[in-house]
Amino acid sequence: MNGAMQIPSVRRLLKVALITIVVVVAIGCGAFVWYFPHGLTVNFPGFSGAPMAPATLQSRIQLPPGFAINTFATGIDNARMLRFTPAGDLLVSTSRGGKVFLLEHDANNDGVADGQRVLLDNLNRPHGLALHDGWLYVAETDAVLRVRFDPATRQISGAPERIIKSIPGGGNHFTRTLGIGPDGWLYVSIGSDCNVCIEEEPRRAAIVRYHLDGSGEQIYATGLRNAVGFDWQPGTGALYATDNGRDLLGDDFPPCEFNRIVEGGFYGWPYANGDRVPDPDYGKGHDDLIAKSIPPAHGFGAHTAPLGMTFYTGSTFPERYRGAAFVAEHGSWNRSHKSGYQVVALLFDGDGAISEEPFAAGFERNEDVSGRPVDVAVGPDGALYVSDDFTGSIYRIAFGSTVIAASAPTMAVAVAPTGDPLAGIDQPTRDRATSHASALWDASGCDSCHVAGKAGETYRPLANLSRKYTIESLMNYLRTPQPPMPVFPFTDAGRRDLAIYLLIEHP
Repeated sequence: MNGAMQIPSVRRLLKVALITIVVVVAIGCGAFVWYFPHGLTVNFPGFSGAPMAPATLQSRIQLPPGFAINTFATGIDNARMLRFTPAGDLLVSTSRGGKVFLLEHDANNDGVADGQRVLLDNLNRPHGLALHDGWLYVAETDAVLRVRFDPATRQISGAPERIIKSIPGGGNHFTRTLGIGPDGWLYVSIGSDCNVCIEEEPRRAAIVRYHLDGSGEQIYATGLRNAVGFDWQPGTGALYATDNGRDLLGDDFPPCEFNRIVEGGFYGWPYANGDRVPDPDYGKGHDDLIAKSIPPAHGFGAHTAPLGMTFYTGSTFPERYRGAAFVAEHGSWNRSHKSGYQVVALLFDGDGAISEEPFAAGFERNEDVSGRPVDVAVGPDGALYVSDDFTGSIYRIAFGSTVIAASAPTMAVAVAPTGDPLAGIDQPTRDRATSHASALWDASGCDSCHVAGKAGETYRPLANLSRKYTIESLMNYLRTPQPPMPVFPFTDAGRRDLAIYLLIEHP
């Protein structure tokens, strides 16, 4: 938090500290639910899970009559945003791994990708993807790059060029989403730095647009806490975006949002939540701004975390879904009973009114999570494709097709270590890592989370890390932790040393 922001209350500081503590502890503890003072509830589903077996997928995921689901691909750790190429292949960003994957289209019609490979690597938390005129655009947390890409040969050429270098990076919401509008502008969604605060950086909690060469920056809309998904409605050209409501106001408030985005629009955050309801921390004294804010076009349930969205432009779904918006709900963490963890359909009637229906439900049952939808994309076959960063899977949902019993080929699936993750690390390397990591630990204030006597009643020890992590997987977690845990600005060398140190100290 920077100096121009309002000084937060002691209560808010305590809440933020508690969030950081309990989410960090999730590294060692997996899924859990904890209750703290002031109504803080942490009901976290855990870091990751195994891909569902075909029979489990069929029995667990509920779809409307006539639809079938199968796993199109697996082994894509932290699979996030999706983009189909003109040749029908599917691009997938993986923020935690710093990669963009290419999944080859299903030429043999068995319902699964014909192959997969890494198209781009060594990126800084890549997320949003866009394609235009022979260029592949990728949004990193602090930049937008583009590189020449030939869909026919599936090859990139030349070095990636960072055409936008000044995007504010990191923070509680570090993902950046891209879209190219019907007006030919490149739109970038930049989430807030915090749960709730006054941002010094005007491009935070906003959608910003640029010319396709990265020039001409314009702040397009503001007051959007974390608008991860957006798309333009066919026919009208209207821009709609999801938005995640703030935390720490109870199980059922505020609603997450589906907003119709207009140029110059202000959507309330941090002064208002939902339909112009004043925020208890920041609403006082901002009546005029609240009155001028644009209310949601539709409200989702509280904490459901709607992320990626797309309008259905295919021709194989029943008529009632033509033009519907499909939204991936990633699922709650700040709620005593989990909510979200599904794909919903938003149906527009003739007057523009929106109704919501579950479309692919069952990724969470009785507090047990088997998947967390992130993004949705319409394939050239008219099917709906869904990414899942919990299991590293991509699902295909089609209408009128038989259930495909065979599972997708699994490639490079992350699994729990079966031996000593520190095997092969000699003693001098361990000593050097411990010395460096101890300094990082102290500088980052980890004592306040994990040292008995300093963490008070919130103390939770890290334990059994060697059963869950290798050095590389723990480094990946530290590089891109599960929100709302903030990103710490460690170098790769620092993350490696810290991973070694944590595995030594908390095996």
